[in-house]
Amino acid sequence: MRGATNRKPAVRDVSENAPAPSIEVVPAKGRLLPHVESYYLFRWEGEGEIERAERIDLGHIRFLIRGEGEMTFPDGHVEKLKPIMVAGPGTAAATYKMRGPVLCFGVVLRAIGWKALIGIPAHKVTDHIIDGEKLFCERAPRLLEQLRGMTELDEMISAIAPQLIMRQEEVKPVPEAHFPFLSAVREWAARADPTIDALYATIEANSGLGERQVQRLCLEYFGGPPTKLKRKFRAIRAAMQIFQGAPLSDVLDPFSDQSHMINEVKHFTGYTPTNIRGNTDPALALTLKNEGLHFLPEVIPEPVDLRAA
Repeated sequence: MRGATNRKPAVRDVSENAPAPSIEVVPAKGRLLPHVESYYLFRWEGEGEIERAERIDLGHIRFLIRGEGEMTFPDGHVEKLKPIMVAGPGTAAATYKMRGPVLCFGVVLRAIGWKALIGIPAHKVTDHIIDGEKLFCERAPRLLEQLRGMTELDEMISAIAPQLIMRQEEVKPVPEAHFPFLSAVREWAARADPTIDALYATIEANSGLGERQVQRLCLEYFGGPPTKLKRKFRAIRAAMQIFQGAPLSDVLDPFSDQSHMINEVKHFTGYTPTNIRGNTDPALALTLKNEGLHFLPEVIPEPVDLRAA
């Protein structure tokens, strides 16, 4: 069943002496800011194999400059990583396995960026990898060649930004009526224990959209219905608090009991609360810091004009 998490995502390196992976992140700015949250460069200089859990996210564009591997999704199916790939929104934690050395450049999308840059309803590609070369068409081979000659994140950002701006102009613009919806979802996600009724009421008051329209747009932008989004946001918030040192008793309120909280956190992050505390995986650590979790609105302190292009 899609979304099932009976398997145990492995978190291992082929050798105990293998070097630790590292990740560098730069927040987006300028014209792409409404659509792109940040850029990152993942490095692993090991010669063998690395395997890690990856928590759910909204969607990435990735360039596998060096290395190869595959992703195992929540229902157990496996897809090979591609030189240019778009990772769709997840329904639960996945596992990636890569053979090094690895150099992977990524673009983290906001929900509006998924619509504006990818242009495919998010729910149609959840738990899948899309061939990203189709985004850039005849420009893809040259872009890959450029990136393979680079080693620094700033260089890669300079190379990809003009291509993303061109892509922005190729995709149908985000409808004006969707902006209040996106703002309402972000504000709703920031609440400690958001209710679905509160989301519907706010959006109806601000934009006149009914429940069915809200459900459809949640699928299109976030890859799941409001009930699923509530679970995602609740679990990731709990994981963030646990990673930052909060006792379990402080994160239990939105859950029915401790067992429920543990299961939900593991379902969406791939780790139990015990595994999260003190975890040294740099990618996980980054996404569980406030400044690294892009889909909760309080972590984006600068005003973002969603209508900017």
